[in-house]
Amino acid sequence: MRDDAAEAGGHGGAGLSPQRIAVVASLTRSLTNFRYQLLKAMTDAGHQVTAFAPEDDRETVEKLREIGVQFVRIPMARTGLNPIADLRTLFALYRGFRASRPTLVLPYTMKPIIYGCLAARLAGVERRFALFTGMGHIFADPHPKWRGALVRAVSVALYRQALKEVRGVFVYNDADDEDIRKHRMLADNSIITGVAGSGVDLDHYPRSGPDSGELKFLLIARLLRDKGIFEYAEAARQLRAKHPKVRFQLLGPLEPHSSSVSHADLAAMAAIEYLGETNDVRPFLAACSVFVLPTYYREGIPRSILEALATGRAVITTDAPGCRETVVEGKNGFLIPARDSGALAAVMERFIRQPRLIDEMGVRSYELAVAKFDVHAVNRTLLATMGLGP
Repeated sequence: MRDDAAEAGGHGGAGLSPQRIAVVASLTRSLTNFRYQLLKAMTDAGHQVTAFAPEDDRETVEKLREIGVQFVRIPMARTGLNPIADLRTLFALYRGFRASRPTLVLPYTMKPIIYGCLAARLAGVERRFALFTGMGHIFADPHPKWRGALVRAVSVALYRQALKEVRGVFVYNDADDEDIRKHRMLADNSIITGVAGSGVDLDHYPRSGPDSGELKFLLIARLLRDKGIFEYAEAARQLRAKHPKVRFQLLGPLEPHSSSVSHADLAAMAAIEYLGETNDVRPFLAACSVFVLPTYYREGIPRSILEALATGRAVITTDAPGCRETVVEGKNGFLIPARDSGALAAVMERFIRQPRLIDEMGVRSYELAVAKFDVHAVNRTLLATMGLGP
């Protein structure tokens, strides 16, 4: 498929006529949780946008409709290597692209990138881009064995096919950039553009001063072992004996996953105050003193940390790809080794013994959010690189 607008390259693009854009996601609610402002910027600029995702989430679909984004449901298993299921995804996207005739396709996360880009190429869409929000556990181990090595080899082969002749690739952190280069996924690495994660809406997550009363640490995450939940609980146990008035809170949904934290696990975490799950983290962030994410999962750039930065909270997180990009060591927070509850407890105790750090680092977190992670600045980079805006 070719038209005048498609003749433009991936960069620049001022004066382009309105485009037909397809955005592909592996989780429907992520379209509004993480991409709402980007999709809105596209439709505000006069582009026609169709979003493809697997779940029939009526609340998300309604929010998309309000900003002029059409929704098409497709079959997609977010995880697993079932070739029959993945072929169903490929052909569903191919049929969807043939029907909606996009001039540009933007998938994000692994399966949408692989099958979205392949389907777009089969459908004749020349302007294809890929947004890597994190390479995940498949690329976390530098020396995988047996099944891990096989899964990585298959993934690399699929990425190489999917990324043939794409116009641009976006990455959140240097580690993902390095893996794309090391595994030779692209013929031309100059089309890689780094962006500061999904960005954060500074108006939606307003800055506030921490509560001057109780000192509260808060971890927000899906309740998976890889998020450092058990290390957090152990650090809290160590500190609770010495500092009984300090509160250690945990917020997030239980997950149906092999590495999930169970109800029994939570019950055994005597020092932790489990707050359940929520669709709006803002009041919980506003009520906390310091944000904690001791993950050892390879992240893109964690959205939860960006929301904490915007709120003006000091951050403790691990020196892992994606996380380290959000902390200037000793300025707006601290980086600790992964899987080290002792190091986590020691850093948390610094805030307990030196409470002035809570305010000082919180101010710097907000300044970092404004300077680096403003969602509108991130989206301007994405749109300009794809030729969809100035």
